Amino acid sequence: QVHVDESGGGLVQPGGSLRLACRASGDIRSIKVMDWYRQAPGKKRELVAETFSGGIITYSDSVKGRFTISRDNAENTVYLQMNMLKPEDTAVYYCNVRAFGSDWNLGDYWGQGTQVTVSS
Repeated sequence: QVHVDESGGGLVQPGGSLRLACRASGDIRSIKVMDWYRQAPGKKRELVAETFSGGIITYSDSVKGRFTISRDNAENTVYLQMNMLKPEDTAVYYCNVRAFGSDWNLGDYWGQGTQVTVSS
């Protein structure tokens, strides 16, 4: 069993910053991908940023230049630094971890989500 825990959401004014953290724990042999998604009310969940074990990082066009994803492999933790936040960034942010367990089965594991609200 793999557990994924997010933290760092909250209320921030437009132009402000927040840093989200996500830590995976449990039966993990190797993590392949750690992603951040978000879902705004009435909208589909969308991929925000992802980091692969080989070092490749991708961002959605809507956050490129404002958000930075980083990873601490020793701690099985991924961060999302969000700068120059806009009201349209308001959403529940979810962490996804794709990892091999001790049995070499590859699974996708989700956190419970953390609310980010950008409002004056």
